[in-house]
Amino acid sequence: MELDAYIQRINFVGTPKPDLKTLAQLQRQHCYNIPYSNLDVQLGRSLNTDIEKSYIKLVEQRQGGWCYEMNGLLGWMLECIGFNVMRMSGGVRRDERGDSAIGNHLVLCVQLDEPWIVDAGLGDGPYEPYPLRPHTFSQRGFSYQLTRSEDYWRLYNYPGGSAPSFDFVHEPADEDQLSEKCQWLSTAAKSPFMSALVFQRVVPGGYDLQVGRVATKILPGGREEHLINSADEFVQSISDRFGLVEPELENLWEGVLEQHELYLASKEKNQ
Repeated sequence: MELDAYIQRINFVGTPKPDLKTLAQLQRQHCYNIPYSNLDVQLGRSLNTDIEKSYIKLVEQRQGGWCYEMNGLLGWMLECIGFNVMRMSGGVRRDERGDSAIGNHLVLCVQLDEPWIVDAGLGDGPYEPYPLRPHTFSQRGFSYQLTRSEDYWRLYNYPGGSAPSFDFVHEPADEDQLSEKCQWLSTAAKSPFMSALVFQRVVPGGYDLQVGRVATKILPGGREEHLINSADEFVQSISDRFGLVEPELENLWEGVLEQHELYLASKEKNQ
């Protein structure tokens, strides 16, 4: 695992130092250049929390990844630079799913003048660090809120964000729990990551999102959607918008169409 190769992968300019300015720049560049993706889950590939495998996939193979890979790699690189990093277990939608959600998200805490939350693995969440204290903050016109309850911290994503919120405890992660949850999310039939192919990326002014055949540009003032209508257009969209080239993408097209029809049927049923 080479720091220089990672620096080149994210197009970081300058000499990295263990300070807040560098921390913010590293997270921004990571989010701009490495997309969030559950592609391997959809392709039935084995996933785990091994950081060296994440390095090979995200840096050497120039693919995207999900939170265990994105924050796992980022945390390792930050430690190489000299940052004090703590991995923490998060729970996306814990307010709905209860404590069973804990471990479905990996988030980082970096200790500087105060604790700072660093998260490159939420897809369309904050793209810069934010301090660990209750507050409302804005980044690029998107508003977020961090609250504190008796047991948990909760990050509320911007209104309309794909992950509305996640909870975490400010303490070292249970690594066995993270590993088990990663395995379940990547293989279980009831895993939400099995129901749709998802790509997300931070872009200037907002986020690019693609769920199945629906491509979306998210801006502070709203969103623009486009329905993809062919396998060729599907593959080209992933390449153009997320910088990813995967030979097996075209093989997913028929499944993407089926997932879309199931989504429309579920939506109509719930109206």
